[in-house]
Amino acid sequence: MRILMISDVYFPRVNGVSTSIQTFAHELQRQGHSVTLIAPDYGEKTDDGLDVIRVPSRRVIIDPEDRMMRMDWVLERVELLARCEYDLIHIQTPFVAHYLGLKLARLLGLPVVETYHTYFEEYLYNYVPWLPKALLRFVARRFSTSQCNSVDRVVVPSAPIEQALQRYGVKTEIDIVPTGLDLERFEAGNGGLFREAHGIDKNRPLALYVGRMAQEKNIAFLLSAMKQAIADMPELLFVMAGEGPAEHWAWRWVEKEGLANNVLFVGYMDRASTLLDCYRAADLFVFASRTETQGLVLLESMALGTPVVSTAVLGTRTVLVDGHGVLIAKEDVVDFSAKVVTLLHDHSRRICLSDAGMEYVKQWSSTVMAQRISAIYDGLWSAGFDVETLSASVLLESETD
Repeated sequence: MRILMISDVYFPRVNGVSTSIQTFAHELQRQGHSVTLIAPDYGEKTDDGLDVIRVPSRRVIIDPEDRMMRMDWVLERVELLARCEYDLIHIQTPFVAHYLGLKLARLLGLPVVETYHTYFEEYLYNYVPWLPKALLRFVARRFSTSQCNSVDRVVVPSAPIEQALQRYGVKTEIDIVPTGLDLERFEAGNGGLFREAHGIDKNRPLALYVGRMAQEKNIAFLLSAMKQAIADMPELLFVMAGEGPAEHWAWRWVEKEGLANNVLFVGYMDRASTLLDCYRAADLFVFASRTETQGLVLLESMALGTPVVSTAVLGTRTVLVDGHGVLIAKEDVVDFSAKVVTLLHDHSRRICLSDAGMEYVKQWSSTVMAQRISAIYDGLWSAGFDVETLSASVLLESETD
């Protein structure tokens, strides 16, 4: 099957959506499918073996990491896309990509699937905090319902997201398919190299966070909890790997709290090399996001043998099982920091959690998850589809873009 994916984000923009697209696309290719991705041009060349059509784009004011694609540039090339004889369109994000995907589905006569990656109900307030949170939740629910009801099938990474969409009033059939892990990739990594590169003593206790430096990741709470852990264990080093809109705030907070010798910011790291070293170097991984639809970094950490201390909220609640590579903590500074310090003092327990985590993640294989996506694609074709059932209001709205 020839699949045309469309997304508002992809590498070099690092986030969970980019990782999910890459993981599924490569696995689908290994299983015999052809995958092409339409994504923004960031002005940097990347080559990961995926066929990517880079679209001229402009910066997004409220989030300078992202780009807004030119829909007209793609539509001018519809005849070229038609020659590729795609079988299906898979939309990955809800902005330009969504409306472009719907229009291409109509013009090319194709069924369309959309993955709902982001829990916007709890996400938007971090980017437009001057508007009432209740209003933003209402807008997010209406926006999500309209978009999900305009496609032939919706994919979500976890049951809580399926339940949320059904509460909103989504009538389109929903399938739960988490992003899997390419477990072979997580056999690499050298923690000693990371510690040596950053001048970290091999015996210094090290806690790690990997992810966007953004308030929706609940990093304010995480920093407060780690401040308490450092007070109880002054030699502790907290490494934060990632970049984002809250990065400068985090730097200032660390300086203000006098924690510069205990918190190390290392930015984005190469996922195929230095990031694996970083995971391996850590004694434990910490996480407290409230908005995750799945929480891939948690599984990545376990796959590399690094035990986790995390809250279990929304999507992470379905991923995490207490004792299977993780200690689940409350979103409470005292409880969270106590679990961090207790685990850092207990080497044998960390080993047990590490072994349990590596065994647990085997069920999250990318091969299995891609097979489930492939079955959804096949099911759409075997059941038949009608392009005219696409939401007329959404299509008319997109005509004005």
